[in-house]
Amino acid sequence: MSAALAGPFLEWRRDEDLAPAVVLAVAMHVLLALALVFGVSWQSRAPEVISVELWQPPPPPPPVVEPEPPKPAPAPVVQAKPEPRVEKPDIAIKEPAKPKPKPKPEAKAKPKPVPPKPDDRLVQQDLKEQLAREEHARTAARESQAIKEKMARDAARSATSARDKAIASWIDKVRLKIRNNIHLPLDLKGNPEALFLVTQLPTGEVLQAQLVISSGHTAYDEAVYRAILKSSPLPKPDSGVPFERQMKLTFRPVD
Repeated sequence: MSAALAGPFLEWRRDEDLAPAVVLAVAMHVLLALALVFGVSWQSRAPEVISVELWQPPPPPPPVVEPEPPKPAPAPVVQAKPEPRVEKPDIAIKEPAKPKPKPKPEAKAKPKPVPPKPDDRLVQQDLKEQLAREEHARTAARESQAIKEKMARDAARSATSARDKAIASWIDKVRLKIRNNIHLPLDLKGNPEALFLVTQLPTGEVLQAQLVISSGHTAYDEAVYRAILKSSPLPKPDSGVPFERQMKLTFRPVD
C-alpha cells in the first residue's frame, strides 16, 4: 500500500519541479524571437542621406556705361574767293648758263725707288773673304791641337825619361850593394855576364834569386847568387819611384 501511494506522489513532485524550467525556456525563446525581429529591422533600415548645398557668390553687377558727351555742331563752311588770274608773258627770259667747274688735276703717284742690284763682283769677293776666314780658323785650330798633342807627348816622354832615370839609379844602387858582396873565383878569365831575376818585398827583403842566363862559369854564377842573398834587404827606391817586385840584374866581373 505504501508503494501504491508513493507512485502518484512521486509523479506529482516531478511535474511540480519542471514548471520553472518550462517557463524559463519559453521566456528565452520569446527574447530570441524579439532579438531577431529587431535585429533584422535595424539592418534593413535605409541609410541616412546627407544633403550638401553648393553656394556660389552672386555675379558682379554690370558695368555702368557713362553717356557720351554731345558732339559739337559742325562749323559753317566758308567758300574762299578765287584769286585773280595773272597771265604770264609769252616771252620767257632765259637765265645765263653757269660755267662748268674745271676738273682738278689728279695727283701723280711718286715712283717707288728701285733698289740697286747687288754687284756680283762684290758678292763674290765677300764670299771669298768669308771662306778664307773660315779656312784660317780651321788651320789655327789644327795647329793649336797639334801643339797641345806635341806638348803632351813631350811631357809624357820627359816623365817617362825621369821615371826611367830614377829606376836606373835605384837599380845601380842595388847592383852596387850586391857587387860589393861578390867574391870572384881565382880561375875566372875574361868578363862573362850573368843575368839574375830577383824577387823582393817592398821592404827590400829578397825572396828568391833565379839564374836566367849563365855566365858560363859556374863558380862565378854561384858567387853572384850568394852575394844577392847576402845583400838582403836591398836598397829601397826613392820617393816617387814606383816599386818593382821583380828586377832583372846583370853582373860582369869588370864593368
